[in-house]
Amino acid sequence: MAKNPDTPRNVAVGCFMVPLGAASGAMTAVLVSKIVAWATKAPSCPEIPTCDWYVYAGWGALLGALTLPALVVSRLLAPSKSDPTDTNRS
Repeated sequence: MAKNPDTPRNVAVGCFMVPLGAASGAMTAVLVSKIVAWATKAPSCPEIPTCDWYVYAGWGALLGALTLPALVVSRLLAPSKSDPTDTNRS
């Protein structure tokens, strides 16, 4: 099995995307919690978006930390459209 010279770059990019995915997933999930609270007419808590925002933020952070790096690295590993036989993208 031949080693891919881009492996260290892909690992670095994937690791860089984990906290970014977690932050974006958490923020998006808190927005979803706000919409759910509005739709269900849930009681409001003072000075925070919703009373159970941390549950939504936790699941959103986990989902974002898993999906964003996976999507970015899969895109990096995809062959270029100009040369489908090219496996070494530089």
